[in-house]
Amino acid sequence: MIYLAGMDDSGPGVIRRFILPGLFVLALFIALYARRPDPSDIQHTVSLSGPTMGTTWNVTVVVPQLPPKLRSTLKAAIETSLERVNESMSTYRPQSELSVFNSRRSVEPFAASSGLRFVLQRAHHISERTAGAFDVTIGPLVNAWGFGPQGRRESPKVSELAALRDSVGYQKLVRDDAKKTIQKTHTDLYVDLSSIAKGYGVDQVAAALDGLGIARYLVEVGGEVRARGLNDRRVPWRLGIEKPVDGERGIQEVIALDDRAMATSGDYRNFREEGGVRVSHTIDPRTAQPISHMGASVTVVAETCVDADGWATALNVLGPVEGRKLAEGEGLAALFLVKGPHGTFHEEATTAFTALRKASSRAPSE
Repeated sequence: MIYLAGMDDSGPGVIRRFILPGLFVLALFIALYARRPDPSDIQHTVSLSGPTMGTTWNVTVVVPQLPPKLRSTLKAAIETSLERVNESMSTYRPQSELSVFNSRRSVEPFAASSGLRFVLQRAHHISERTAGAFDVTIGPLVNAWGFGPQGRRESPKVSELAALRDSVGYQKLVRDDAKKTIQKTHTDLYVDLSSIAKGYGVDQVAAALDGLGIARYLVEVGGEVRARGLNDRRVPWRLGIEKPVDGERGIQEVIALDDRAMATSGDYRNFREEGGVRVSHTIDPRTAQPISHMGASVTVVAETCVDADGWATALNVLGPVEGRKLAEGEGLAALFLVKGPHGTFHEEATTAFTALRKASSRAPSE
């Protein structure tokens, strides 16, 4: 699972922890005047970017007109949306809503915002559907294995993991939407939303753009993407799924997206070697151990990025056998890239992803 330690706003080391594998955003910064359109058909492209959540955001919009203050209006709306998510869900900001909740050694109800409760609701749904393979309370185990903010080199002892598991479990976090509260049932429970909050951030930016009346855009935060409408060539936005190869950047295949979101989870860039054995940063909450299956990455396409993000993480924990079976049952559009001998890998796609792939092949290209 990509539980990397939360959302930090500074430091190259933290940024490296948050750069998720998986997506190359194609056509994100396209040339405005690569062709000479009919003057009556001119479409203006505005591309903006900036830092957030220990990584970066990139947004491209296509509009028929270019008002003088559009760029500043867009940037303010985007940054406000992302800052609101950080203020609520960052585990690196001591005064964030989530940090205050985590720091309380109390089982009393805690007043929580609608945004935080919504993300916890989506996380709980995925946890239930995966029998705990997705769990936002796994942070202490991730830290114990050395992939949290403290870092460490040796693997934890069995006794240490056993002690930590007592305070881990999504069932130990109670949400009451009627009373607008969340509640611990164990005083040491710690919630980390790094496996799903960036997807929610993408959705929040998309909602802000919708509110401004923009109907054609591409939003990306830390590799998680959501697209709406057509690009400036009047064709669907086309996005590349990265090849899961260590030390290389390459595209496995290209998918056309329109009014959909996409996220990828993998372990091929964040791991360490220990005694000649590769230790993945993806920890299975059910065993408290790093995953050891042959899955290299999982890409999920969904209606919202919060779901694509969470499900990609969950299926990556489950692996290509258990994960694909569940994804088929859930009707998810998922692509598993599976390791083979001598550095090779092969694809295993769900029925829904195969249909999406066929639709992409029929979509007009630039």
